Amino acid sequence: MKVRWTVALAVLAALWLGGFAPGAYGLDPASDTALVVSVIDGDTVRLEGGRLVRYIGIDAPETRHRKGDHWVYDPQPFSEAATAENRRRVEGRTVRLEFDQRREDRFGRLLAYVWSDGEMVNEELVRVGLARAKSYAPNRRYDRRMSTAQEAARAAGLGIWTTRESPGEEH
Repeated sequence: MKVRWTVALAVLAALWLGGFAPGAYGLDPASDTALVVSVIDGDTVRLEGGRLVRYIGIDAPETRHRKGDHWVYDPQPFSEAATAENRRRVEGRTVRLEFDQRREDRFGRLLAYVWSDGEMVNEELVRVGLARAKSYAPNRRYDRRMSTAQEAARAAGLGIWTTRESPGEEH
């Protein structure tokens, strides 16, 4: 029994030191809340402390793209509207971050469902037609909600769905 406790404590210590400790992501460890200090685009924000958060389950039109070793301003249709709507909903506010299976992407950004004023911002951006629902394994907790929001926006012809083909839509 003593060996089991020793192993259990060793595993917990490894997880703690490996970045799974409360507050390891620069968040309030009691509630996974954080202050959004700036909006990067329609699906990415910067938190107090510098961490970037990429919204799970959506893909908003891009305002810029990488050309060589620098970024070029080249907005896709509705990218500025998506950025403005995201800014209206979260900038300068404390939001709640809900994580799924994978907490970070390959660029080191946090991956989260972002909640503000009781609404999931990811879903609301899709609902108003300023982002597409896009599933990324293994983070699929709200895929159905995102798909439902997208179908409503598409049926109503909102935002990116005002034209026959949306930016980045695969055929």
